[in-house]
Amino acid sequence: MTFDPGLGIVPLTQPLGFSYDSGTFGPKPELRSLDSIRPSLRNPNCVGPDPVYAIAMDVGREADRLQLQRHMLLFGAVTYAAGRLGAEPVRSQGHVHRISSHSGWSPPEVYEIWSGTACVYMQERAADDPGRCFAITAGPGELIVVPPGWAHATISVDSSTPMTFGALCDREYGFEYAEVRKRKGLAWYPLLRDSGEIRWERNPMYKPGELEVRGPRDYSDLGLKTGVPLYRQTISNFDRVQWVSQPALAASAWKDFSP
Repeated sequence: MTFDPGLGIVPLTQPLGFSYDSGTFGPKPELRSLDSIRPSLRNPNCVGPDPVYAIAMDVGREADRLQLQRHMLLFGAVTYAAGRLGAEPVRSQGHVHRISSHSGWSPPEVYEIWSGTACVYMQERAADDPGRCFAITAGPGELIVVPPGWAHATISVDSSTPMTFGALCDREYGFEYAEVRKRKGLAWYPLLRDSGEIRWERNPMYKPGELEVRGPRDYSDLGLKTGVPLYRQTISNFDRVQWVSQPALAASAWKDFSP
C-alpha cells in the first residue's frame, strides 16, 4: 500500500481480500457482487468487475481488541477492484448508517485512504430534497469525515488501479439502503470521461441542487491529524475519537457541518 495504516493488514487482488500479519485479527472478507449494487447505479444493467469490492469489518491488533470493544469502536478495511461499472467508476451503492441503540444517533464515520484515490460523495439526507451535497476526493494518508445521518458512497477515482481504504466506525454499525434504492441511487452520479476524470450528473429522482467538489479539509476541530495513521491516533488516545461511537460529544460540530 502507498500509506501504511499500522494495522498489519495487506490488500489482495487475486482474489479480492486481505491477509493479516501475526498479531492482527480480522474476519474473512465479505465480497460485494455487482448484482448487489445494481439498484443504485445509473445503468443497473452495466457490466463491470464482479465482485466489485471486499470488506472486512472489525480488524486490528490483538493487543488492542478489548480497548476497541470497551469504547464501542471498530476499524473496517475495504479494497476495490480496478475497472469501471459501465460509465461509472467502481463504487459502493450508497447508504445511511442505522441508528445505534447505545447512542441513539446515526453514527459518523472516518475514512482513511490507504492506496489509490477515493472520492466520498455525501448528502445531508436520503430524501427527495437531499440538502447540501459534497464530493470529497482524497489520496493516501488523507482523512474524510462523514457526519451523522448523511447518505454517502465511496468511489474509486482511478479505474486503472485498485483502491483501498480503512474506516473508523461505531461497533454497532448497520447500513440502511431502502431510501437510496427507492430513488435509484444518490442525488449525483459519478461518470467517467474519456480522459478518466469524473463528471457529475444529477439524479432526476431528487430535487435540483448544487454539488461542491473539492479535497478534504483539516479536521483538527475533531481532534484528528492528517498523515498520522488513524489507528495509531485512536489507540494512543481513545478520548480523541470517542465521538465516533458517541456523536453527542461533538454535537456542536455537526450543526452546519462541512466535510
